[in-house]
Amino acid sequence: MHPVSPGEACLSEAIRQTLAAPPAQRAALFEELVRAIEGTVSATCPGHPWTCQIYDGLDGSRIFRGGIGTSLVIDPDGRLWRARSYEDFETTYRIENNACEIETLCPLYAQMRQYLPR
Repeated sequence: MHPVSPGEACLSEAIRQTLAAPPAQRAALFEELVRAIEGTVSATCPGHPWTCQIYDGLDGSRIFRGGIGTSLVIDPDGRLWRARSYEDFETTYRIENNACEIETLCPLYAQMRQYLPR
């Protein structure tokens, strides 16, 4: 059995809070919440890191990529989507100094699942 990251319960609550917010405020709110989760998990469970990298999508979306192969996307209209970090994006990379970094991400929404308020 794999241990569950302590950030997962916090992430569920962050998604709930984000869905309850007005669509125009969702990306900024979710970014604030995931940064708080990173800080909390880092301080309380250093052996179980919880990370999130944030990108701007080519379509104006905000993309939150976790360390376990999943992403959350907030599209320009404020809708939330669950995505697979590799399969659900058209991605370009930049290779410099023996490092490969993401250059652009374009979400493929038809392949994603939309989060809806409960």
